[in-house]
Amino acid sequence: MLIVFNFPISSVRRSAIIFPPVVQVGRELTTADARRYSRQLVIPEIGSLGQQRISNAKVLCVGAGGLGSPVLLYLAAAGVGTLGVIDFDFVDESNLQRQVIHGQSDIGRSKVESAKAKIHEINPAVTVDMHRLRLDVSNVLEIFSCYDIIVDGTDNFATRYLINDACVVLNKPCVMGSVFRFDGQASVFWSAHGPCYRCVYPTPPPEGLVPNCAESGVLGALCGLIGALQATETLKLITGIGSPLVGSMVIYNGLESTYDKIKITKDPDCSLCADTSKAQLLEDYEAFCGLPTFSSEITAEQLAARIHAGEVIQLIDVREEFEWDEFHIQGAVLIPQAEFYDGRAQTKILRDRPIVLYCHLGIRSAHALSALKQSGYEDVSHLLGGIDSWNEYKRNG
Repeated sequence: MLIVFNFPISSVRRSAIIFPPVVQVGRELTTADARRYSRQLVIPEIGSLGQQRISNAKVLCVGAGGLGSPVLLYLAAAGVGTLGVIDFDFVDESNLQRQVIHGQSDIGRSKVESAKAKIHEINPAVTVDMHRLRLDVSNVLEIFSCYDIIVDGTDNFATRYLINDACVVLNKPCVMGSVFRFDGQASVFWSAHGPCYRCVYPTPPPEGLVPNCAESGVLGALCGLIGALQATETLKLITGIGSPLVGSMVIYNGLESTYDKIKITKDPDCSLCADTSKAQLLEDYEAFCGLPTFSSEITAEQLAARIHAGEVIQLIDVREEFEWDEFHIQGAVLIPQAEFYDGRAQTKILRDRPIVLYCHLGIRSAHALSALKQSGYEDVSHLLGGIDSWNEYKRNG
């Protein structure tokens, strides 16, 4: 016989407030606010002052994908005053399995525009800052300086290190999440009070060792679980309640339904946060993570010129078959990205002819290029901006 004890656990054991609230108390709540957020206001740890902090908060979410979707939806519902969204991608049908902020009617739409529309559908009072751009060294500090908390919803190491380093330079808390198949992790990196990402992972893994989402897959519901955990940590930081995951990491195993919370410590010899007064960004995060440099990129105009000149090029589409079926560049052959990591692609590609790789936006093709370079191929480049840049060039050229 299963007996369920129906009592509020938080009233029996309350977590101590370890860190002061990140956000100051804002304007007084209106009657409409009291109605909308009534279920939060009755929580003793939040109350009206906590809700005023939430309404006064400015949170930036880097990525409007699998993790960014639940983060943005729940923070909007909670009443976060300003939500910034950074993403340069467009909604693709393959995104819909896990990126629940987007729908069928959003396919082909900018992700930041799609996210803004859904946020306002949930809560029209939220201010949404759209940043449709690629985050890089030239813009990260200016953008991050406008927000109280940064949420990392990215899926590549170069951007993850960039986010971490910028947060250390600016003394901003970074709420990190990551997912892989059935497994997820979440933590809060805040160098002023604990370790930064580099304390735990001083250097990225060798390129190709950790497959990306397109290669390995991810259970969509896992993104919701880890993203909701990130949203919870963000609200704790805003209001100053509970024990945020600063100096701790939650590891979730979806197949075994287990949670492990491990302690992570600040590295006194950390190359970045050991002395934050000297912290600075790297010049090239792609090179740091073993990705190809800009010299390996080719523009759509340059590719078109080489094709028009009759140059014999091995033009290779590294996307998936359903993407190829929708549209592909004439003269290309399809070799999906996953084949570059198990050696199958190398059996199909000649070494004595120039190779140009392309994908949707240039991310997957950059990874595939790196795999070919490691296999000894020399004359390899990839299309900057992917097939999107090719289509834009054809429309305007």
